Amino acid sequence: MQQNISFITLGVADLARSRAFYRALGWTESSASKPEIAFFRAGSVAFGLFQRDALAEDANVPSSGSGFQGFTLAHNVETEDAVSKILEQALAAGARLARPAEKVSWGGFRGYFADPDGFLWEVCCNPFFPLDAQGRVQLPE
Repeated sequence: MQQNISFITLGVADLARSRAFYRALGWTESSASKPEIAFFRAGSVAFGLFQRDALAEDANVPSSGSGFQGFTLAHNVETEDAVSKILEQALAAGARLARPAEKVSWGGFRGYFADPDGFLWEVCCNPFFPLDAQGRVQLPE
């Protein structure tokens, strides 16, 4: 797995309040945002805000208790095959599979693993956010 973080997505209790907070800090929301998720450019990382319960459901873990920390880390790749290979690599390194690789309704392909401390990583092929030559996610302005 390349040493790279593509996305940081926070699971928030009140998405409207969180959007307003980051806008008040002067952050500019990407045009890729939707009512249910906000995207921001954070240097070379894409930063997302998603409703906590919905993000937990996406990762196939409970939204309360120790099963979900309130955020996920994401590593985006160019192909579906790469998603599966990285999940296999993570499992071989001691990760726990949280959600097998699969196609998702919005058109991507993703799976989740939990590191030894339980922090969730999404490995994702997203055809709507291409990667540049350095493997960085390209969000629309």
